[in-house]
Amino acid sequence: MAHIILASSSPRRQELLTQLGLDFEIYSPDVDEAVQEGEAVEHYVERLARAKAQVVLAQFPDAIVIAADTSLSFAGKIIGKPESKQHAFEIWSALSGQWHDVYSGLCVATSAQMLSTAVRTQVEFQQLSHAEMEKYWATGEPIGKAGAYAIQGIAAQYIPQIRGSYSNVVGLPLYETAQLLERVKA
Repeated sequence: MAHIILASSSPRRQELLTQLGLDFEIYSPDVDEAVQEGEAVEHYVERLARAKAQVVLAQFPDAIVIAADTSLSFAGKIIGKPESKQHAFEIWSALSGQWHDVYSGLCVATSAQMLSTAVRTQVEFQQLSHAEMEKYWATGEPIGKAGAYAIQGIAAQYIPQIRGSYSNVVGLPLYETAQLLERVKA
C-alpha cells in the first residue's frame, strides 16, 4: 500500500478519513487562500485543494496525497471563516432561514496523476435569534469554521435538513474521496 498523506491539520478531516480505514500521515501545507477576482466558489475550493496537493507532493513525491478545501456560498458570495464575533453574527444573519451551498474541493494526487473535483451540498439554516447567536458564539465552536458553524457539533440543532453529502459539509466528501483513491491506484 502506498504512503498516504492527508494535506490538512483539520481534526474533522482526520476523523473522516479514518472512517475509510486508511493509514495516513498528516502534513499541513501553507498555500495562499486569496480568492481570485470573479472566482466561483466551486473553482476556488478545487483550485486550493490542487494547490495543497502540489505543495505536499513536492515534499513527498512517492506519496498519495489527499487534499481538500471547504467553503460556503450564499447569494453568489464565498463565505469563509469568521474574522470576529461581529462577522460571525453577520454570517448567521444572512444564512438564517435560508438555504446555502457548501462546496468542498477535493484532490487525490500522485506524482503521476492529479484527480480533482468539487462537491456541493445544500444546507438549510434555521432562523436564529440574537440570543441563540450569543449562546452559540459563547461555545467557541464557530471560531475557525467556514460559515461560522460546525454541522457535526452544536450547530446541528440549527440545521433542519441538507441535500447531498453530510461528510462534505464536515469537510471531506467520503464517497468522492474513496472513488478518486480507487482511480488513482488503478
